[in-house]
Amino acid sequence: MSDWTETYRPTTLSEVRGNNKARDKLEEWAKTWDDHREAVIVHGSPGIGKTSAAHALANDMGWPVMELNASDSRGADVIERVAGEAAKSGTLTGGGSGRRLVILDEADNFHGNADYGGSREVTRVVKEANQPVVLVANEFYDMSQSLRKACETIEFRDVSKRSIVPVLRDICRREGVEYEEDALEKIAESTSGDLRSAVNDLQAVAEQAERLTVDDVVTGQRDRTEGIFDFLDALIKEEDAEGALRASYDVDETPDELLNWIEDNVPKDYAGEELADAYGYLSNADRWLGRVRATQDYSFWRYATDNMTAGVAASRREEKGGWTRYGPPSYWSKLGRTKGTRNTRDAIAERIAEREGTSVATARREVLPYLSAMTHHCRNRELTTRMAAIYELDESEVSFVTGSGKNTNKVQSIVADAEEQLEEEAVEHSGSAFFDAGDDGANQVDDADPEDGSGTEDAEPNGQATLTSTADDDDTSETDVEPASDETAGEDETDQRDEADETGDGQSGLNDFF
Repeated sequence: MSDWTETYRPTTLSEVRGNNKARDKLEEWAKTWDDHREAVIVHGSPGIGKTSAAHALANDMGWPVMELNASDSRGADVIERVAGEAAKSGTLTGGGSGRRLVILDEADNFHGNADYGGSREVTRVVKEANQPVVLVANEFYDMSQSLRKACETIEFRDVSKRSIVPVLRDICRREGVEYEEDALEKIAESTSGDLRSAVNDLQAVAEQAERLTVDDVVTGQRDRTEGIFDFLDALIKEEDAEGALRASYDVDETPDELLNWIEDNVPKDYAGEELADAYGYLSNADRWLGRVRATQDYSFWRYATDNMTAGVAASRREEKGGWTRYGPPSYWSKLGRTKGTRNTRDAIAERIAEREGTSVATARREVLPYLSAMTHHCRNRELTTRMAAIYELDESEVSFVTGSGKNTNKVQSIVADAEEQLEEEAVEHSGSAFFDAGDDGANQVDDADPEDGSGTEDAEPNGQATLTSTADDDDTSETDVEPASDETAGEDETDQRDEADETGDGQSGLNDFF
């Protein structure tokens, strides 16, 4: 049976489901490309149709496609030769107006020096391109700031359940699969916005049942969990290298999930040198899986599977017997427990990355630990307040960085002080909007003519009333303004400032304007 995700890949933008606004924005970008001549970054979670939308766009526009996976060819010379030439030159096989669409997939996998200049080179390519360029990325902030600024950006969001169900329903009708509506909704709900996974799950269940029901979906999930325990028993205790590899073919788990199961349960039966050897093979498998994630080349899965099954079985030095209580990976429960914490961490890291011009990963790995150490338990109050102001942190975020409770008076007062700092800085930075650089406020007050309406009482239309009045209820605001000598004017000004400090009306800081 053919792969349904490929068979039913959308061929036109009108068939792209769940991201109508993003789809329309991408179409508008293509139709107006001659006017702006900018590349576009299409970013979002895996499996939601970003690359499919780019290919569908090319079909709609009649443009041939030249695709380059950023992880396959990282060297700057390769990018310049392939993507650069495609972006610069029209060809005899070009579509309308000699255009072709250049698609750089996995564009968030360029990382500066590690890619031998790939990040700089791709930025240069998109800036100089004479052909439309689409960059597809999962992690938007893992791309360099200069590249992000050089392109238009379109975000594809996770596909909603109500958008996934019609796709599954249409596939069932085309494949002649009888189904219950609740079964399709169950699949759509369990895939969390990943349309590609939903189609894969539908195909896996449909191959085992004549009529798709909710029980089939639930039973399929239950059988898969029961099957993994039988496999673990065979892998760790019974089978040789070849037998363990063959046994893995009957387990309905991805290699990533299978690695987590094996990693957590091997220490329950292995020890000493055999455990060390087993972990060595698991380490090799993890490296191959990392290459799959980086390149999207799933042919590497077989090397990972070889290591985590045949390698682990070959590490066994003695026969194993008895019954062992295997369990699901602790990694899964840890992810569930720490979801809220990880969301808070990532939100802070994104703000740091945007302000400091670095990647989210760098902010999370290198900047946040330093901030946490320097502001531990808010002991350096001034630094903690400044940090909260710069990155606009709320109580829960300050608590996360410093380790202090978010409901403590200390954290709440720091956030309040940070907000005051931001307000004061906003006022200070607006100083040039009120006065010319060469003037001072005192001269403006002295030069004001009470008779022509430019005095302090009539300055309200220009927004200067708060600068020349120390308090709203001060009796001095009702007195007549009389011309005075420079000496008396200076004395009056000093008196007004002292009076403002004593009243404590919050306006004394504005004296910086004068």
